[in-house]
Amino acid sequence: MESASQDINLNSPNKGLLSDAMTDVPVDSAASARTSPPEGLTLAEEEELRSELAKVEEEIGTLRQVLAAKERHCGELKRKLGLTPLDGLKQNLSKSWHDVQVSNAYKKTQETLSQAGQKTSAALSNVGSVISRKLGDMRNSATFKSFEDRVGTIKSRVVGSRENSTDGLHSPSGAGDKPPQDNTPF
Repeated sequence: MESASQDINLNSPNKGLLSDAMTDVPVDSAASARTSPPEGLTLAEEEELRSELAKVEEEIGTLRQVLAAKERHCGELKRKLGLTPLDGLKQNLSKSWHDVQVSNAYKKTQETLSQAGQKTSAALSNVGSVISRKLGDMRNSATFKSFEDRVGTIKSRVVGSRENSTDGLHSPSGAGDKPPQDNTPF
């Protein structure tokens, strides 16, 4: 079949693109009326097709005018209602977010993350209790008690020497009554 006489497929990925065979077809109707009709068409069929083409093009122009008028009317109605393009965007985003939330993928993801969060929380709780127990065990160990005693001794020496230096300033003899030292560990 000749490419010039094929129907145009509007679902084709090549719609709107001219093929090499189509570049030879004249554009203005006066020139095309002088040429012979394409192969397989009589002059009457060609004239009928040209008439139908003119009607379809006229309808397309009318539809474009009607669409433009409807769009203007829609804009006027939105303006009177106080709707702005931002309101439309907000509405579209809200609807899209709602659509996402009711989707199966979102629900499955939310459920999976919830389960993961619960497991993580339980694991962290277990880790916390283990650390607390280990610290308690460490505090009761002999090494820690020895360290605690040494720190207490150092503390009493530091606090004791500070008290001695301040007592000498306030007491006329320099050896006033000293409060008993507290050697309890912190």
